[in-house]
Amino acid sequence: MLNELIERYPVLAGIKDDIRKVYEIMEQCYAAGGKLLIAGNGGSAADSEHIVGELMKGFVMRRPLSGEMREALAAADPVRGAELAEKLQGGLPAIALTNHAALSSAFANDVDGMLSYAQQVCGYGKPGDVFLGISTSGNAENVMYAAVTARAKGMKVVGLTGKSGGKLAEFADASIVVPEQETYRIQELHLPIYHTLCLMLEARFYER
Repeated sequence: MLNELIERYPVLAGIKDDIRKVYEIMEQCYAAGGKLLIAGNGGSAADSEHIVGELMKGFVMRRPLSGEMREALAAADPVRGAELAEKLQGGLPAIALTNHAALSSAFANDVDGMLSYAQQVCGYGKPGDVFLGISTSGNAENVMYAAVTARAKGMKVVGLTGKSGGKLAEFADASIVVPEQETYRIQELHLPIYHTLCLMLEARFYER
């Protein structure tokens, strides 16, 4: 899948190993029962939600539930449980920190809006989890506050950036810095990269 990405987007050949390293950190997190927390601003906020959508349900695979879970649903309710067992899918736990309006607005009003993502990392984050910060410049301060909080919680930090990579690339355990300068061009390359990461994770944890 990674080779196919490079074939389709040759401009990414120089960061192939960085993409693989980010994948490996995510894979280790999920193998240990952890979760992914994601944050960004503007288009990167939308990307955060998009990634969650690919991880929390079937992407290119249906991901049927385990026999144990199907039995547990049937035991909980013979009627609804049968429908749930048929329609629910396995998920790789991921939370976008970008769409919790009540929490974010309350924290912005009562404390400091710049720390809204950091507050959520503080509440959700556990050792072994991963924080993915998305910033086209790598210098979004609210993302950096969240990254620092993640490190303090015993989490790994990975970045998806552009330009020089900025502060985030320097701070993160691994970063993917796409070789573009304009924001929209950076975002155009972010999408196939995170699609590939999601495909690789799905292939690792779910069989066809």
